[in-house]
Order: sequence, then C-alpha cells, then structure tokens
Amino acid sequence: MSAASLTRSLRERDLVAITINAVIGAGIFGLPGKVYALAGTYSLLACLACALFAALVVLCFAEVGSRFRDTGGPYLYASAAFGPLAGFEVGWLMWLARVSAFAANTNLLLSYLGSFGMQVQEGAGRTLFSAALVSSLALINALGIRNAAIVNHLFTAGKLAPIAVFCTVGLFAIDPGRLALSAAPSAGDFSTAVLLMVYALTGFEMAAVPGGEMREPQKSLPRALLTAISIIALIYTLILAVCIGVLPSLETSTRPLADAGRRFLGAGGTTFIVLGIVVSILGNLHITLLSASRLPFAMSIQGQLPAFLAGTQRRFQSPLAAILVTAAVMLAMTLSGTFLGAVTISTVARLLVYASTCAALPVLRTKASAPAAVFAVAGGPWVAGAALAMCAWLLIRAPLAELGPLVAAIAAGLILYFMQAASHKRPKPAS
Repeated sequence: MSAASLTRSLRERDLVAITINAVIGAGIFGLPGKVYALAGTYSLLACLACALFAALVVLCFAEVGSRFRDTGGPYLYASAAFGPLAGFEVGWLMWLARVSAFAANTNLLLSYLGSFGMQVQEGAGRTLFSAALVSSLALINALGIRNAAIVNHLFTAGKLAPIAVFCTVGLFAIDPGRLALSAAPSAGDFSTAVLLMVYALTGFEMAAVPGGEMREPQKSLPRALLTAISIIALIYTLILAVCIGVLPSLETSTRPLADAGRRFLGAGGTTFIVLGIVVSILGNLHITLLSASRLPFAMSIQGQLPAFLAGTQRRFQSPLAAILVTAAVMLAMTLSGTFLGAVTISTVARLLVYASTCAALPVLRTKASAPAAVFAVAGGPWVAGAALAMCAWLLIRAPLAELGPLVAAIAAGLILYFMQAASHKRPKPAS
C-alpha cells in the first residue's frame, strides 16, 4: 500500500477553496466579542498582528510544501527535517488540533442552530444531531476526493455570499467614533486577544495534508496558500471593523455577526447571516474531517500507526478506515467538550505544528537528501526565525493551566509511537 493508491484530482482552485473553508469556519463568527472584551478597539491591531503571523507561517509552508508530493503535510516535513519521532509527534499533534477544532466548531454550530429554535444544544437532541452530522460528513469523504471537492466548492460559495453582504452593507452602517482607539489594553490581554485570533485565522495547514491527491502539489500548493490567506485576512479585518463599528454591546455578544446584522439588515437579514454562518461552519467541518483523516493514513503508510489505517476503498480510493476512526473520535470530543474549551487545546497544538514547519525551512535548505524546493522564499531563514519568535511568544502567553488534556495526549502519542515501533521489531512466528 502506498500514497499512489489515492487519486490525484485536486486542482489549484480546489486548494484555494479548501484553504478558505479550512480557515473561515466558526472562529471569526464566535470570537469578535471575546477579542473586543480583551482589547477594545485595539482588536483591529490584534487582527493585523495575527495576519502578519499567518503570512510568515504561510510563506514557510509555501517553500517547505513545494518540496513534497505525498500525503501528510507538516507530518512529512517534520519527518524529513528532524526524523521519524519528531514527525510522528507533529502528525499526532496536528491530528489532535483538527479533532479538537471539529469539536469546538460543532458546539458553536449547535449554538447558532439553537437561535432557530432547534433543540440541539443539550440532551438527546444534541447527541442525535451530532451523530447524524458526523456520519453525513464521513459519508461524503468516503465517496472520494473529487466528490468531496465538489461539495467543498458549494460550501465555499454558500459562506462567502452572506459574508459579502454583511461586509458591504455593514461598512455603510459603521459609527466612525466607535473605531477610535481608547485606553490601551494590558500586554497580557492583548496577547490573549491575538492568541484567540490565531484560532480564527489559521487552519491553512489543512490544505497541505492531501498532497497525494493533488495534481501538481509542488506548484499549486504555494500559489493557493498565498492567494487564499490574502483573501481571508481582508475578509476578517472587514468583519471585525463592522462588528466594532455597529454593535455597542459587542463584548457581551455570543453571536456577534447575527447581532450586528440585525442592526442594519433587520430580522430577515439576520436570518440570512445566521444561515450563512451555519453553511460556513458546515464547510469547515467538512474540510476538517477530510484533512484530519489523511494524517493517520499517511502515518500508517510509514508504519507508525496500525496497518489497517492505510486501507483505501476500492471504488472511490478514499482512506475509509482512517475516515471512520477520525470521525468517531471527533464525535466523542464533540459530545464531551465546549467551544472555548476546545479552542485553547486546538490553538496551542497547531502553534507547535507551525513551529515545526518553520524550523524545517532552514534545515531542509542545508540537507543534501531533501527534495528540491520549487518555490523559494527570499530571506527564508529570517522569515522562519520571525515566525518561530511569534510562535514562542504566543505559546508563552497561552493559559497553560488549561492544557492538561493536551499534555496527556502528547504522552499518549509517545506511548503509541514506541509500542508501534516495538511491534515492528518483534520476530514474526514461522508459518
């Protein structure tokens, strides 16, 4: 079994749509109020700081990703640069970040659906709806990457339409006085605001994972990442500006876009915005499952996870076993967690993943055995150093007291790695 068993049918425009859906999910719809409560009008500066951080990391991904053609993304990059153990931990952390993000976004989706009177926020309704949602997304992914890409384009169009209406109409409703800078927040509050925005403005690494299903990954991935992150940064800045300029009670709002939209679009416009948010979150969940399921598949191909995870469905050539296992874990985490609780775990895990890819850039440049880079970043080591410095700063500011589950998962990953390694060393019984 090898990565060649997957179908190479993803085009560059598919990757742009995948990146947009991977990043624009639930974070920007659920966090503006909390970011504003921490940083006030300096939230816009926090958004710009996060956009700068994302740009630096994306440049590192663009160069490092242009060296590889197989499935795995950051898992492959870390393995090539730092060895199999480092690669395993990066793949494990990335998978954890994805399933945690899925749980966070699903819980926010349930909150928005509750605004329509659906009884899905607690009890049996929550369990049944979550199970139906995860099962449906798993089925779409099992039907093959081409079908999954078509569904992703529909989700992308469905999310961008209401966002365009919100930003275009909302800009004319802004009270300019509300955007004036007030008292500066403390360094701790500003750092926390940036950390929360990192959750909203990241996820682009998911586009790098299905490399074995891209037509020309070494050329198309860098262009798609740079195009998509530019579009997303502009959208997020406009959304945050409209929320701050329109909604006086932004710091207490749990559904800020819906509350802001009600002020300049009325009840009908609010329903339109909320439906768009629901579609956006669904699209993000779809891509999260697609990307996350490819990680255990890639790790199994390398012999670091049980062999059954490398199995593919014959007709659609999708990694069916990896999809089912990932979906099951996502459902369990959804039913056991809350939105903000999963946000912290997911954000810190992905920061560690980003740091590994940024550190891999200068290492792979000096490795004679590394595949050649199709895309080279000017001043690459300096870009990587700046991105690593920002990763370190954000990690230091993270609320470490809440990261017990993450530490436990890292330890579990190490145990799994050494158990799998030991199983390969055992002599097989004679037939």
